[in-house]
Amino acid sequence: MEKLYVIKIGGNIIDDEQKLESFLKDFAALKGHKILVHGGGKLATKLAAQLGVEQQMIDGRRITDAETLKIVTMVYAGYINKNIVAQLQANHCNAIGLSGADGNIILAHKRQHPSIDYGFVGDVDAVNVSLVHALLQQQVAIVAAPITHDQKAQLLNTNADTIAQEMARSMSSLYQVELIYSFEKSGVLLDANDDATVISKINPGYYSELKAKELIFAGMIPKLDNAFAALQNGVHKVIIGKAEQLTQLVAGEAGTAIQKE
Repeated sequence: MEKLYVIKIGGNIIDDEQKLESFLKDFAALKGHKILVHGGGKLATKLAAQLGVEQQMIDGRRITDAETLKIVTMVYAGYINKNIVAQLQANHCNAIGLSGADGNIILAHKRQHPSIDYGFVGDVDAVNVSLVHALLQQQVAIVAAPITHDQKAQLLNTNADTIAQEMARSMSSLYQVELIYSFEKSGVLLDANDDATVISKINPGYYSELKAKELIFAGMIPKLDNAFAALQNGVHKVIIGKAEQLTQLVAGEAGTAIQKE
């Protein structure tokens, strides 16, 4: 089975031109099949403020009204996506930038919640495995923006971590998939303010223990829940760590490895 890297890059790295440039050099140098899933960073929030579109957040999640949807589509599927593709081409890595609507690559539905209306936020239903596979076989790196659609002409803003997990899970029928969440921290930390407290390995038992003792900061819990769900669904390996250490993360020399047992 061929190896496939599905790598999610965090917003804080996208906001930092130098860090992004350095990360994309490392990504371009990575041998083999690869998919890069990106979020949006602060640019959408900044543009919304300039356009006078008020932003609502609930528990750190953006409420996507009709005007906000236009902004995130422009920023995520437009500027950020194409900027990443252009930088990869400059590093001799042939790349194609896609949103979920392109080639029907990711189908989703509007999130239904008993008490909160998240607006035009999508939850993933399916990944177009055969098209993704065909593109990868052309030795093209895929750059996926977190905008999906519902097959009824409605675009939806979708969590990039979830897209990375769903793509990794769906492609694991054809590839040995390694899912890497790369962001500004060195991995899962025992002390959120101390990068030296990286936990090198976490299995389900240890994870339960850390949660019970409240030793994992809240922002990391959805990432870890996603990571364990991915392992249960056929993904070979999940790694969480610093974007600047991508080469070491891939080699297993940095970050936190999430393990089944």
